[in-house]
Amino acid sequence: MQFVVTELASGSRFAVLNVAPQRINRIPTAVVQNGDTVIFYAEQVGCQFKGQRTEDGKHLTGLWTQPGYKAPLTLELIPPPPSAPKTFRFPPPYRIEEVTFSNQPDNLSLHGTLTIPAGPGPFPAVALLSDWGAQNQDGQYGNYKLLGGLADYLTRRGVAVLRFHDRGVGGSGGTTAAASPDDRARDAQAALLFLRTQPLLDTQHIGLIGHGEGGNIALLAAARPTPPAFVVTLAAAGLPGAEVLGTQPGLGREAAVADTVLERLVRQRAHYATTTQAQIEKMRADGANAPQIQVYLDLQRLRQKAEEKKRLDALLKQQRPLLELVRQNPDDLTARASLTNALHQQAPGLPDSVYAAGAQRLTTTWTRSYLRFYPQRELEAVQCPVLLLHGTEDFLVSSIDNLPLLEKGLKNSLVQARRLEGVNHLFQGPPTEWPMVDGKPSPVVAASALDLIRSWIQAMMPPPK
Repeated sequence: MQFVVTELASGSRFAVLNVAPQRINRIPTAVVQNGDTVIFYAEQVGCQFKGQRTEDGKHLTGLWTQPGYKAPLTLELIPPPPSAPKTFRFPPPYRIEEVTFSNQPDNLSLHGTLTIPAGPGPFPAVALLSDWGAQNQDGQYGNYKLLGGLADYLTRRGVAVLRFHDRGVGGSGGTTAAASPDDRARDAQAALLFLRTQPLLDTQHIGLIGHGEGGNIALLAAARPTPPAFVVTLAAAGLPGAEVLGTQPGLGREAAVADTVLERLVRQRAHYATTTQAQIEKMRADGANAPQIQVYLDLQRLRQKAEEKKRLDALLKQQRPLLELVRQNPDDLTARASLTNALHQQAPGLPDSVYAAGAQRLTTTWTRSYLRFYPQRELEAVQCPVLLLHGTEDFLVSSIDNLPLLEKGLKNSLVQARRLEGVNHLFQGPPTEWPMVDGKPSPVVAASALDLIRSWIQAMMPPPK
């Protein structure tokens, strides 16, 4: 048993509890000192140690208590090293396991990470499903990790999380470009089956959380045999795939210039956050008051929304003729010849290999299957509780156009639909709410979304006995 104590700048102390034989790591622990008496209290696991410091200051002797058990205990002081390495990072306060599980119908394996809260369990659990394209298990765009941030937040608060690499990424078999929505639904079912075999998890409370297309995949899996206990969708589509696909990252000119809508969105939001913060600091230095700063922020937000809408409208204008060429030409070779010519006209002056790569992306199995995809086709079969979340600043999958269609189609399910103010497609909140890291605003998952997901999942759990 080990308590690792940290001296805080305020003069108080904070500790974490490690119990290696029980696989308990970094349980937050309060530290109270009164003279030579020291009390460690780990509320999360209901444990406490109260001891007296010896004259030499090298030991604490006292009583350890936990639910149903008490025992005398002596702790020995082990001084810290002179200084921790600059690269040192505290490990998270939960268990981490690298895992591989099988999608048996498709004869492929998927690799990922399972994070389990400290304690005996059983815990509710979720599997995370990514949006469009081949993504790693963190759902990473630039330095922003949507699924990684969500996994860390939920695991710290008592929900086990499985996140895994998409097909063809990070040790997972198969190829994302060759996977249809039905293929991905079988991956989701395989993830649920794997979680149901884990001894520390509550098999009655295992759900799916999907972002973008992953939200639609979660709903497909919920309409099939052995469904999840619940589903949370983040910006899932309600409109037919052919209408949504016009803003798909990595198609058309966006592919030709080796860029994607979502990666650009991350960069633009980060640039906006940095420049806005610098301007706010300048305004404050010049004597601006809070109402003046708020007016500036409101104008900046309106300008950003107008610019993003203008750019996406232009993208739709480019994409729709290309997608129509794919629809009209079921033969890939014929379609690619037409697409190569169209891409050359849209973005002249690039190497021929770039146009060929763009035409290849536009005729993948995934693209053709998504053109035929209707998100509402199996919604009536979904009977588990569903939480539908959308951001008001999502220009890729509009909450106004998509959220009502999903809510209407889920007529046999207990549904809660919420539009989150100031949240975009990547579920980033307003940049003014981002924390500062190394003097710059750092993007994080919107707190409003995280809190709502956690409270909704916990509300479905049975009360403790």
